[in-house]
Amino acid sequence: MFNIVFFAALRETLGCGQLNWQSEARSIAGLIQELRAQGENWDSALARPDLLCARNQQLCTPDEAITAGDEIAFFPPVTGG
Repeated sequence: MFNIVFFAALRETLGCGQLNWQSEARSIAGLIQELRAQGENWDSALARPDLLCARNQQLCTPDEAITAGDEIAFFPPVTGG
């Protein structure tokens, strides 16, 4: 099981800030594919090419290997002004 956290606009779009997700995925990319299959909002929110992800609070790429118990976070790029 993975603890998945969504931040900023993703949290608002998905209506969910955190969820526990049972998965056999071996990478964040695999996890993203499973989550995108949950519906149109999920698909469009997680299909963004600029989507950022972290594993156990460390920024990483979607090809990062994951293991049960990991915390996976997704968030849009940070902008400033």
